[in-house]
Amino acid sequence: MHLALKAPVTIALSLTALTGVNGQRISHSRREGRPTCTVFAGSSNATDDVTTILRAFKDCGDGGNVVFPEGEQYHINSKLNPVVNDVNIEWRGEWVVSLINFPSNIGYILIRPGQFSENLTYWRNNNYHIEFQNHAAGFVLTGDHIWINGYGTGGIDGNGEVWYYAERGNDTVGATQPGRPIPFQLWNVSDVTIKNFHVVQPQLWAINMMNATDIVADNIYVNATSPQAPPGYNWVQNTDGFNTMDTRNVHLTNFVYQGGDDCVAIKPRSYNFYGHNITCISGNGIAIGSLGQYLTDASVENVVIDHATIIKGGAQGNIGNGAYIKTWVGELVSGGDRDYESDYQPQGGGWGHVTNMLFSNFVIHGAKNGAAITQNSGDNGTAAGTSNMLISKSIIRMDAMILFTDLLAPGNVAFANWTGYLDDRDTAASVSCSEQNPCYNIDYRNFTLYTSSNDTVKAGASCKWTEKGTVHGVDC
Repeated sequence: MHLALKAPVTIALSLTALTGVNGQRISHSRREGRPTCTVFAGSSNATDDVTTILRAFKDCGDGGNVVFPEGEQYHINSKLNPVVNDVNIEWRGEWVVSLINFPSNIGYILIRPGQFSENLTYWRNNNYHIEFQNHAAGFVLTGDHIWINGYGTGGIDGNGEVWYYAERGNDTVGATQPGRPIPFQLWNVSDVTIKNFHVVQPQLWAINMMNATDIVADNIYVNATSPQAPPGYNWVQNTDGFNTMDTRNVHLTNFVYQGGDDCVAIKPRSYNFYGHNITCISGNGIAIGSLGQYLTDASVENVVIDHATIIKGGAQGNIGNGAYIKTWVGELVSGGDRDYESDYQPQGGGWGHVTNMLFSNFVIHGAKNGAAITQNSGDNGTAAGTSNMLISKSIIRMDAMILFTDLLAPGNVAFANWTGYLDDRDTAASVSCSEQNPCYNIDYRNFTLYTSSNDTVKAGASCKWTEKGTVHGVDC
């Protein structure tokens, strides 16, 4: 699956960035022989800084440095897709998707001091379309040999609260509509390092990587919070933290997420993913999937998630899973009248395999589920058990890298060394596979979760559509 752009990625650049209109300017210099562009923001939040930013990437984005100084706040009022090569981005300032745009007769909604939003129609109609799940992006970064450091102060504020409220729906889970732009989309990139960076209030998924190879992300913070939502209501659905698709060799370390959906989601055709020291506060935990949603190979191979803490908390006050593997049914099913993800077309029927998965050293504080495998996404009541995805040989143990290199035979999926407690639930391990392709060799080792924080009763397990005798370490 590829990123399909509604508009050409070559973006016309205005010369206003060179003349300093509305306070915008670029300081050109050289540092260790490399051209360096230091970008200064405009004088008001009504000024679109995108033109200036694009000029800086054009001047210094090939073999140079682009600097966003600390304390600068850049207003991103239109989409942008810089294409770069061998660039150091010192991202100490913050980009704010302020949502102010050109029409002067649009009513503004005050979100918090200094940040406003207009009618969201502009962004729905002015973004880069992502074919997968009918999504969109506002900022797309493309290129090779990219080094980004936020130095603990830099990042993106997606101003997502106005989206959360506008699409809050009529029940406890909001009703997402098409056109919500992902604030940080890496597409067609290789050799990328991102450090000490944040994305807060993302409009949709916070960080999404597609067609990406050799990625290192360290000390990343994501927070999606809707203070207006009543207790128990999740208005920040679809605010995933860190997603991959069509990727190879991704390392994610020291990642903290608070939001209402998947903390980390490893999606189709992701290979060689290593995550370490991951904290998930509220949401759905760490996901492999969804897989098999479309008629294509959706395989995932070689994933290690080691040392993760899963916490019930945040404004949403709940956490769905510790870690889970989710695949769609093997038949085409209707998405329903609210399913914007498929553009209202039938979904399911994909195929592939999930192999070499290891989830080790997890601490669970109040999740609804511990470790889950479910292969019935999209079930309309008649398609359960039909998934074409094969999940096999899973092991859950200590010592992640030793297990991964020495003890996991090809095809293994494992959950190891889990401790903690559930949210007054009695099922810690849930395995619901495919009648057509039953799971086999799923191992749980050193796996103990209690039913609640003050209980001494160990939570149990449930298994369905697995090969007899091939789920180890729990009593099914």
